[in-house]
Amino acid sequence: MYKSSIRPLLFLFDPEKIHHFIFFLIKIFSKIPGVAAIFRSLYLIEDKKLERTLFGLTFKNPVGLAAGFDKNAVLYNELSNFGFGFIEIGTVTPRPQVGNPKKRIFRLKADNGLINRMGFNNNGVKAAVKQLKKNKGNVLIGGNIGKNTATLPHNYTEDYIACFKELHPYVDYFVLNVSCPNVGSHVKLNDKDYLIELITAIQKVNRTYSKQKPILLKIAPDLNTTQLDEIIELVAETKIEGVIASNTSTHREGLIASEEKLNKIGYGGLSGKPIKDRSTKVIAYLAEHSNKAFPIIGVGGIHSAKDALEKINAGADLVQIYTGFIYEGPELVKNINKAILAKT
Repeated sequence: MYKSSIRPLLFLFDPEKIHHFIFFLIKIFSKIPGVAAIFRSLYLIEDKKLERTLFGLTFKNPVGLAAGFDKNAVLYNELSNFGFGFIEIGTVTPRPQVGNPKKRIFRLKADNGLINRMGFNNNGVKAAVKQLKKNKGNVLIGGNIGKNTATLPHNYTEDYIACFKELHPYVDYFVLNVSCPNVGSHVKLNDKDYLIELITAIQKVNRTYSKQKPILLKIAPDLNTTQLDEIIELVAETKIEGVIASNTSTHREGLIASEEKLNKIGYGGLSGKPIKDRSTKVIAYLAEHSNKAFPIIGVGGIHSAKDALEKINAGADLVQIYTGFIYEGPELVKNINKAILAKT
């Protein structure tokens, strides 16, 4: 029903505007008595065989919602009714920022993809905390954190620490987003020596709390094998809890969309089906060359249960969806969990 009736209607409108409209509708409908229970009956699968325990956390199922969908932590309670095992909010920055000029998100319908250059638009970490205080405890929450675009390189670490301290009581794990292509220069954030410095600084703050939170690193799908080897070395050296592979891509190879359309859209991060194989190869490389030394959350181009199983077979312990959720609808979460159960 979603793909045949609802999606064609939604896709008539600007992607960013319809995103906010859908948030409004889900909020309103979820307040109607019984509607949340209906959503759960339609999409939620509860089975002990789906549970996964990683870095000290027990996930009800291995299918999560990737960062970027609920940037400001305003809808995670309602979204938990669609069957997710975990939801990642953000990317959150210390101070509010409007992001890049609109229009900044574009559908590639023939490719089942999106190009976005949102630029970490969010209401700031204090606004996220205000929303997270309303957590009903139905789903594990990840906090994806980054720097403000205007922050100078010598202050990058302070931005991450500020977000970490504010969010620490309210999220179950953290993700250091160092790989988004849409927020200005990331040259320093791609440097192994700086990443070790950043992770070490965050870990030092983490140790000041009685209950430490897992810290993961989100990487790009465009890294070469030398860079991936550096990621493996970095994880071994810092003992960071895991890696999310992967973020959006700056590559444009193999797209159905015309060169003219792509030139008109301009720069931005590509997500959806076009990056499926690229992200799966990153997962497989990390898993094989590290001898599966650390947990991997696989994300990128998951539009079917088969796509999710490919990520898991490549070495992912958990998976996340974003663009696939937009193109395939909430049934995707259920289908993936059913497929995982069928293989247990």
